[in-house]
Amino acid sequence: MSDTPEWLPPLVLLQEYNGDWKQYIEAVYDYFKSDFITSRSCFGHRAIRLKRYPLLEGKESTFWHITSEGKTENQRIPDLRRCERIRWPCPIIEHYTDAVIRCWTNERRQERRVVLWFYEQDYVVVLADRKKYVLLWTAYMVSYKNTREKLLREYEEYQKQLTPPQ
Repeated sequence: MSDTPEWLPPLVLLQEYNGDWKQYIEAVYDYFKSDFITSRSCFGHRAIRLKRYPLLEGKESTFWHITSEGKTENQRIPDLRRCERIRWPCPIIEHYTDAVIRCWTNERRQERRVVLWFYEQDYVVVLADRKKYVLLWTAYMVSYKNTREKLLREYEEYQKQLTPPQ
């Protein structure tokens, strides 16, 4: 693994908050709010928007989606590894052209998505392409070998489409 890029912030660790989950999740939310609500981040020239509703504990749906896991929205479980990396989505989006980020588009549920894979750290940020803006859809650690292999196949297939025949 190569050096971590200088633009990547450090993890936000629970032990920095003495194991106090309530205090920790508020700090994690403050980072999210700073990156995506207060500062109005962009992907290229397009604004990044959030899925706001349903609000849970006064926090946007996108926040819960990138800090928890599970198939059913109202039954998602907090994921400490996602929370620790709350400061990563914004700089990964801002540096999507950096060599350490593999970027491609795909179709999910008849919708175009932009996948940003920080390959060396196995961290993925997914944006839903809404043409005039992008919606921060999710962000997660790649935990399973088959998920990593699927992402790699998708990326390689996308690259083949970009390469003209010899």
